[in-house]
Amino acid sequence: MASVEEDFPRGGMAKKPTESKIVVQRTEVDNLFQSNEQVETKKRKGAVKDDGKKFKKQKTDKGKEDVLTLNAAAKCVEILHIKNVKEGMLMLGCVKEVADFEVTVSLPCGMQGFLSIKNICDSYAKLLSEQLDSADTEEICSLPHLFHTGMVVRCVVAKLDVAKGGSLSIQLSINPKLLNKALTSSSLKAGMVLSGCVDSVEDHGYIIDIGISGTKAFLPKKAVEDSQNNSDELKVGQYLTCQVEEVKNDGRVVRLSVSPPTIAQASAESTQGWNLANLLPGLLVKATIKKVTKHGLLLDFLSSFSGHVDFLHMEPDQASSYTVGTEVQACVLYVEPSTRLVALSLRSYLVQPGIRVETTPAGGDRIGEVVKECKMTRMHHMSGAVLELPDKTLAFVHRNHLKEPNVPVNENRLMAMSEHTCRILDFSAMDQIHFASLRKSVIERRFYRYHDLQAGQVVEGTVSVLLNHGMVVHLSDHIKGLVPRTHLSDIILKNPEKKYTEGMKVKCRVLSVDAESKKLYLTRKKALVESSLPLFLSYSDARPGCVSHGYIVCIKDFGCIFRFYNNVKGLVPLRELSSELIISPEEVFYVGQVLKAKVIQCDPEKAKMVLSFKAAVEGDPEKAAKPQFDCEVGKRLEAKVLKKVLNGLEVAILPDEYRALLPTMHLSDHISNCLLLWESLKEGDNISNIVCFNKNKNNISLTKKPTVRWSLEEGVVAKDFSEITVGMQLIGWIKNIMSYGVFVEFPYGLVGLAPKSAMSDKFISDATAAFQMGQTVMAKVTNLDEEKRRFLVTLKISEVLSPEGDAQTRLINGLQERKAVTEMLAVRDNSDLRQQLAALSVGEKLKLTVDNVKDTDATFKSGDLVGATITATKHHVMGVTLTPGQKVTAVILHVDILSTCIHVSILSKLVGKKKSLTEGSKYTAMLQHVDKDFAVISLADTAQLTLIQTSNHLNEIFRSETERLKGGMSLAVEVIEPSSLELQGLPLVAWERGGPNRQRTTSENQTGSKGHRFGEIVQGKVRTVKPTSIQVVLDDGTTGSVHVSEVVEVSEVCQGSFPTSSVKVGSMVTARVIGGREASSHRFLPFSHPKYAYSIPELTLIPSKLDKSKDFKPVTGKEKLKSYKVGDEIACFVSKFNPERKSLEVTTDPCVTGTVELMAMITDPKDAGHPEKLYKLGSAVYAKVVEVTDKPQRLVLSLTGVHNLEKGSVTLGMVTNIQPHVGLHVKLPFGGMGTVAVTDLADAYKPKPLDGYKKDQLLRCFLLANENGKWQLSLRQSRLNPQEAKPVKDIEVLSVDNLTAGQTIRGYIKSVGEQGVFIRLSRSITGRAQLQQSTKYFVNNHKVLSDHVPPNTLLTTKILSIDKEEELVNLSLLPVDTGKSDILPESLGLPLRLIGEEKKKHDLLKKKKNKRKLSESEQKQEEAQIPKKKKKTKKAKTDDSDSGVEVYFREEEDKEDEEDPKSDSVKQVTQSSAGPSRLQVAAGFSWDVGLSSLKPASAAQEGDSSDGEDQDGSSKPQKKSRHEVEQEKKAAEKALVQREVELMDPSLRPEDAAAFERLLLASPNSSLLWLQYMAHHLQATQIEQARAVAERALKTISFREEQEKLNVWVALLNLENMYGTEESLKKVFERALQFCEPMPVYQQLADIYAKSDKIKEAEGLYKTMVKRFCQNKVVWLSYGTFLLQQGQSDAASALLQRALKSLPSKESVDVIGKFAQLEFRYGDAEKGRTMFDKVLTSYPKRTDLWSVFIDLMVKHGSQKDVRALFDRVIHLSVAVKKIKFFFKRYLEYEKKHGTPQSIQAVKEKAMEFVEAKGTEAAN
Repeated sequence: MASVEEDFPRGGMAKKPTESKIVVQRTEVDNLFQSNEQVETKKRKGAVKDDGKKFKKQKTDKGKEDVLTLNAAAKCVEILHIKNVKEGMLMLGCVKEVADFEVTVSLPCGMQGFLSIKNICDSYAKLLSEQLDSADTEEICSLPHLFHTGMVVRCVVAKLDVAKGGSLSIQLSINPKLLNKALTSSSLKAGMVLSGCVDSVEDHGYIIDIGISGTKAFLPKKAVEDSQNNSDELKVGQYLTCQVEEVKNDGRVVRLSVSPPTIAQASAESTQGWNLANLLPGLLVKATIKKVTKHGLLLDFLSSFSGHVDFLHMEPDQASSYTVGTEVQACVLYVEPSTRLVALSLRSYLVQPGIRVETTPAGGDRIGEVVKECKMTRMHHMSGAVLELPDKTLAFVHRNHLKEPNVPVNENRLMAMSEHTCRILDFSAMDQIHFASLRKSVIERRFYRYHDLQAGQVVEGTVSVLLNHGMVVHLSDHIKGLVPRTHLSDIILKNPEKKYTEGMKVKCRVLSVDAESKKLYLTRKKALVESSLPLFLSYSDARPGCVSHGYIVCIKDFGCIFRFYNNVKGLVPLRELSSELIISPEEVFYVGQVLKAKVIQCDPEKAKMVLSFKAAVEGDPEKAAKPQFDCEVGKRLEAKVLKKVLNGLEVAILPDEYRALLPTMHLSDHISNCLLLWESLKEGDNISNIVCFNKNKNNISLTKKPTVRWSLEEGVVAKDFSEITVGMQLIGWIKNIMSYGVFVEFPYGLVGLAPKSAMSDKFISDATAAFQMGQTVMAKVTNLDEEKRRFLVTLKISEVLSPEGDAQTRLINGLQERKAVTEMLAVRDNSDLRQQLAALSVGEKLKLTVDNVKDTDATFKSGDLVGATITATKHHVMGVTLTPGQKVTAVILHVDILSTCIHVSILSKLVGKKKSLTEGSKYTAMLQHVDKDFAVISLADTAQLTLIQTSNHLNEIFRSETERLKGGMSLAVEVIEPSSLELQGLPLVAWERGGPNRQRTTSENQTGSKGHRFGEIVQGKVRTVKPTSIQVVLDDGTTGSVHVSEVVEVSEVCQGSFPTSSVKVGSMVTARVIGGREASSHRFLPFSHPKYAYSIPELTLIPSKLDKSKDFKPVTGKEKLKSYKVGDEIACFVSKFNPERKSLEVTTDPCVTGTVELMAMITDPKDAGHPEKLYKLGSAVYAKVVEVTDKPQRLVLSLTGVHNLEKGSVTLGMVTNIQPHVGLHVKLPFGGMGTVAVTDLADAYKPKPLDGYKKDQLLRCFLLANENGKWQLSLRQSRLNPQEAKPVKDIEVLSVDNLTAGQTIRGYIKSVGEQGVFIRLSRSITGRAQLQQSTKYFVNNHKVLSDHVPPNTLLTTKILSIDKEEELVNLSLLPVDTGKSDILPESLGLPLRLIGEEKKKHDLLKKKKNKRKLSESEQKQEEAQIPKKKKKTKKAKTDDSDSGVEVYFREEEDKEDEEDPKSDSVKQVTQSSAGPSRLQVAAGFSWDVGLSSLKPASAAQEGDSSDGEDQDGSSKPQKKSRHEVEQEKKAAEKALVQREVELMDPSLRPEDAAAFERLLLASPNSSLLWLQYMAHHLQATQIEQARAVAERALKTISFREEQEKLNVWVALLNLENMYGTEESLKKVFERALQFCEPMPVYQQLADIYAKSDKIKEAEGLYKTMVKRFCQNKVVWLSYGTFLLQQGQSDAASALLQRALKSLPSKESVDVIGKFAQLEFRYGDAEKGRTMFDKVLTSYPKRTDLWSVFIDLMVKHGSQKDVRALFDRVIHLSVAVKKIKFFFKRYLEYEKKHGTPQSIQAVKEKAMEFVEAKGTEAAN
């Protein structure tokens, strides 16, 4: 029986029904009271992927529904959206694809789900697990045997998974237990159609699992055989749809049948007990149409249930027959159990028997196809839209695919559009319709399916994940390929993760693609990706003689197996591997190697191929004999366009049809024309006047640029690098644009670089914006690097010479190209308008009618030119009043044939009568119209128009829009030809900006034409003197120049002198000509240079060179350079400092310049900021030659006196990188590199060694050794300044021999691993501490250590053992060995590592602990009973206000006298003679009023009156006089002011927690405040609160405030000592040790013990301290003080002996002295005196000890002893100054304690001393 709870929901108010009750005869309890309302806004699967917005589901108002409705009719019919799919939903599906482990099921509304092999049924799952467990079970049936495509199944949504991209994935199940879970054995009726799975195969039939517990369903074999007409047995797990034939024993046994015809016609009847809870998809029902809407139908079925049919499931050809009241046969499509929503389908393939559901459409597979010209027939706003494709088939676009993601959809606009382009996404078998998308991003996607990819294609993708066997690359959302491990690079990568990271963009080539199984293989091998050889995609492509790139897949003894694309492979036999004999190929070749192979023979039918590496390399002699296409570079050709590609045209050169490429940028010299020509040329067009500019083995490159063609024909080219010379001028084009300059390509494949500085005469800030790719330029070669075969060029207009008439020739060529485009377009389209437009020309007049006038422009109409847009800008109608319809005459400025637009002007000065022009006449012209590279100008008032180019020179650049030509600008023009045929009768002009063209005067042209001969002696007068040169006016009026190096004899040059300063302005000099300079570039030229006529003579003033009798030869820069040798010291002169590179340029000669890098300029890092201050311009310096080359000319010098790096020397270095695991990477002078290990940074290691260093910092480095070209450096002071260095704290460990076992040494952590902690002891030695030697805690994973001790943590370690052979050092980090705290903090709460006996103790302790807990609680009860007594005893111990919280501050020296307390409220921190004193924190109680109690008087009264009101409602407050109110206000104000003052007063003590909290907010790091707060709690005996405050303080106080933290720890120790247990004190102490420096913590606890008379504990602690800190003298003194305070004088003496043994010998004097002082204070003064005597006898010159001895004797000894001591002191043989000091003290003592006689005696002694010492003392 169906669950009563489900059919009669509890609760809810039932409204009275208005309609009459529907009584239905049922055998079951009817589901009358079920509220069911449809949930709105649903979504299809595809939507979730891209649609970011998640719409909120609308709540179902179950309460408001009329209870009697069975399930409410849907308000609006819509399709099912994926976001409304819920787990447990029942659906009808159709099998789409079957794989080995998963079945893809097509679901309604275009969704698809996945049925896993696990979700078939229980018995099948059991079989699977059995087969997995044992290998020999019977073979089970796989999914492809159980399911076939097109099979209709009932399924349930088992789970909704979120896939990686965020999209939902529906996991289905057909397990009958889930499907039929709403049915019970008692609800089974004959005739029901159920689904089930074969559970087991019996002798006479099958047990079927129908998922109902307590029911056995049996299907006789006979029934199966009758229905299937074949003898195939059913398999376990097979899905069946069966009909119940008979129900026995109350549903415990059921017999089934599987006859397809009867099941297909079996309709579910209400008598079978179906209700909304157990309704199943796939059931056929009779239904009545209740309502017809445009989105679907609402139906009633099974007498009174509501369902709906969406528009996708209405039979298309019967749409008109659906009317209200019609009875139809329907199939349940899906059921939503929670909302009781039932969807039905009327489609024939689901309702009528014998029709199969087709999984592929009739028209074939069209998925991924982009379809244009689709019409939108219907829009269903909640669901989507229906499109009609051109072939009349329908497609559905889901509402989310009507728009881009996150963009609102405009449905009306979409409907209004006449045509749509869509991409077919999928075919839905359940809906029998294609699903499509209108998203632009989807339509434009290059690869939508694997079918879109072909082998050999070059693709770009994103790295998704790196696996062991390769790398997954995503080409789009759902297309991914694998790059196998061997294809990640040309070589095999050991660590691919270093090269590839997730999300990286990569370029790959497709090796093979299998669209059916969705397998795509890619390669990243550069040689394959960039190969331009033909690809072998099939065996038929591999014709004998062809060569292609491939890769080796296998190496055998008989040869190599070589593979190309699409698994095309062949054999390279041994003989063909190489021209030399190869016996074992595996030694020569490797798998994955890319090589060229040539096909020798190929049999496509047998798929066999023989290849050769040998022939591919050598080139076949037979083939060489064949004449290859003779395409000379520079020869004019004709070609036919084969194909338009993105960056150019693929053409066939006629007549032989050889393939070549004509790039787009090579179609014209004008960039704008290039695009126009590319657009207008079509496949099959012929192109003439093209030339080949470069050819190699693989391809021929062509150009149509007229200027480049001219240069090739005229021979103005270099055919090879060897032909290039400096000064040569070439024509090329921009090949690549970089931030540092542009690369210019020239014919024959030569490429030069124009650096940023040589790109233009203008200043260029951004090199990338100056030129355009492909722009034609004129370049002049400036530098050659013959070794690297590179050259530099200049594009400066001032340095290149343009051929005569160049600009006019380019203009004519450009206009002819435009004319050709116009003619092509006119002929091609056959449109009259274009032909008419082609006939128009600039300057032609038209009769037009005004159409429309706006502020910005006017438009016109013309009777002849119908359809053309004719416009004039506001400038071209200025001053003319126009009205629509008016007739005007206009002149044409520009005709744009592509957009059929004409630009005109109606200005009278342009339309008027033309005046004739004469050749050579000059005019001012105005720009009328600018169109990209061309412009139209009008010449003054002649009414003549003509065309010009917007740039006058090929190399002209425009840095911003303001520099370009614009309409309205004025130009100066000169007429070259009054009427030019090429310009269709327009004048041809030359132009320049601004005023008329300035002619060069004859005098200018003649200057310097005479020139000066080499060696000529001339007279002149000095015009100017600069630091680096002198200008001289020669007698003939020309100017000569004297270089700084040509002023003084080289031998007389002094370091730092300024040679030019010796010459005075105005003086007459005799000089000799030694060369010449080019006027424009100031480059030094030899006299043979052709342009010598334009040069400035270069002179010398050196007397030895003026001697005519001596032979005087010209010396070129190259010869001069060759004379220098590395290591030579030469005289140079500072010429320039380059601040960007921080380098100095020096010159040795007019034509030789050397460079000095920063680190070769200075020796002190402090000078790095402004090195130019050390070297003034023009000063002479002596430099050493570091490097000298003549190609390219390069001279590198050093000013530091060294020219190379030598071991053991000190040099400057610059930090280039800081790496924690290495140290510092340092760049050294002269091109050296080095590293500084962490252990070589300092003599005393610091906790964070690399913190003080930054990139580009300059350092002094010591060169230790050179290993593999890299220097090992040291920054230790002991290396850099051995004389001044302090003692080395952490020694430099050069080898293992320097180490000894048991030694304590510091080092830095290198790494932490499973083997232990590795510690760097020096740059070459690393030690290891095993995990058990690293920490006292038990650590089960080394990660704990690595988290807490990062690399470069400084640790103290103890050497346990050394293996000198293996160079292994075993270390210990345990606190017992190192004396330091553990490397892991206690706060981690890790268990201690227990050893042997400790384990037993640990167990005993546990038992004791339990007992102790009991005794503690008893003790607490006793405490509670006698609080007063306890308090009194405490107070007796300290003073009244003491709380027992003590703080210690470290002070430099012990003060002897205690100061008086300065105030009652806060005691001063004082030092007692016993050692550091305790910070007494006062905790008095103040009776001051709190702020909260300060209420203004009026408020207080209001309070009173309200109390009165409560008692007696009628009484009213008395009205106050005005004076009273004033007084109250004043009183309140006064009280507030007083309170503010109190709060501001720092001396006032806070009295409550709130006050403390407020103060702590202001100063959270003040330990004094925290301690006062603790004291405040302790006064109220709130011990727990005081503890909590201390813990808070420790968390709050900054870790940098070590002393403040220590104070709190001490207070906590004090608190635990007074109020806690021994155990709690111990815990606090251990924690304090971890967080603080251990020594002070021990000291403080010892003091606490001593003060609280815990002598035994104190002594124990001191013993630990002297063991642990035996090297620290403070500990010994502290212990000694304690012993003497306890009166143990003998023990103190013994301790002194121990101390002297433990401490270094240099400390012993001080220690004895300190112990002697302690004896004076606490022990036997006589003993102390003896000790001092002994020490001072041995060290009589220690005046500091004498001074202390005197002080102590004055305090503790007799006058006689003191005087005797003074007499000893003044006779010491020490410095006079010190004796003077002792006399002074002697005199003071006598003045205080002696008589006038004794005073006089001292003075006399002093006089004697002075006389004895003589004049020295007096001075």
